[in-house]
Amino acid sequence: MILCLTPNPAIDRTMYLDVLYIGEVHRTNKVLAAAGGKGLNVARAIRTLGGDPLCMGFLGGHAGNLLSELAEQEGLHGYWTRTKNETRTCIILVQPNRDATVINDPGAAVDLDECKSLVFDVWEKSFEASRVCVSGSLPPGFSLDLFKSMLAGLVERKKSVWVDTSSQALKTALSVRGVNIKVNAAELSEALGVEISNTEQAVNAAWELCQSGIEWAVVTLGKQGAVLVSADESWVAQPPEIQIVSSVGSGDAFLGGLAFAFSKGYTPDLALRHAVAAGAANALCAGGGVLSLADFGKLYENCVCTEGIS
Repeated sequence: MILCLTPNPAIDRTMYLDVLYIGEVHRTNKVLAAAGGKGLNVARAIRTLGGDPLCMGFLGGHAGNLLSELAEQEGLHGYWTRTKNETRTCIILVQPNRDATVINDPGAAVDLDECKSLVFDVWEKSFEASRVCVSGSLPPGFSLDLFKSMLAGLVERKKSVWVDTSSQALKTALSVRGVNIKVNAAELSEALGVEISNTEQAVNAAWELCQSGIEWAVVTLGKQGAVLVSADESWVAQPPEIQIVSSVGSGDAFLGGLAFAFSKGYTPDLALRHAVAAGAANALCAGGGVLSLADFGKLYENCVCTEGIS
C-alpha cells in the first residue's frame, strides 16, 4: 500500500467554458466535481497504474462528507481525520486551447489537537505502507515543527517518504535528512533563491540538496522533462511532444507514477520514465491525476531518459 497524505484536500469543481472574459457573466458547458488536492491526484494515478493507494488528510463538514463519497465512487479508499471546519472548494476554469485558470481556496484553519490527531493517524497507518507521499499545502494553523517531526519519524521508521509541497512547508521538509523531494523548477528556485530554468541547473540544484541529506530529489520542468538525482547518480528524462488538454495535476500524476514504479522495484531510470509518461498522459486528459493507460504506454515507449551530469 502507498499512503497518500493530502493535508489540505478540496473538492475540485472544474467548469468548461468556450471563452473567459473578466468582469462578464458566463454559462458553463459542463461542470465536474471531484475529490481534489494533490495527494488525491497522486492516489488516482497510482490506482490507474495498478497500485494500492490509501488516501489520508483532514475532512470537515458537508463538503468533507461529499469529498469522501466522491473519492469512494472512484475506488479511492480513505482514512480521514475529522476537523470542525468545512473542507475547502477549489475552482478550475477550462477553455479550449488555453491554460486552465485555477482559483484555490487556502482552506480553513486547523488547531493543534487536530494536527496531532492527523499525525497519529498517519503514524498508525504507515505500518501498512511501503512508502508515503505527502502532497500539497498545509492548512492554516498546521505546526511546521509538528510537520517536521512527522516526516523525521517516518524516515526513522525506514519508510520511503516523498514530499511535494512549497513555500515554508518545502523549506521545512528540506531540513529533514532522508526524505525524498519532488518539486517543480519554480518551487525549488523560490526555496533556494537560485535560477532554475533548464535541466543542467535543475541537476545541479538537486545534487546540492542530496549533499545536504535529501535521499532523492526530483525537479520537473514542464515540456523540458524532469531530473532525478541522488548523491551518487542523476537521470534526465524528456517526454515526447504532445497536444496538451490540461496540465492541472500533471505533477501529481508524475509523483504517482514515480512512487508506483519504485514500489515495484524499478531502477531509477525506468522509474523516471514511468513518472514522466504518467505526467504527460495526465496532460492529455481533463482532471487531476487522470490518465489513460493507452496514452501512458505510448508515452513511456517514446520517453527518452539519459544519465545526467552534475
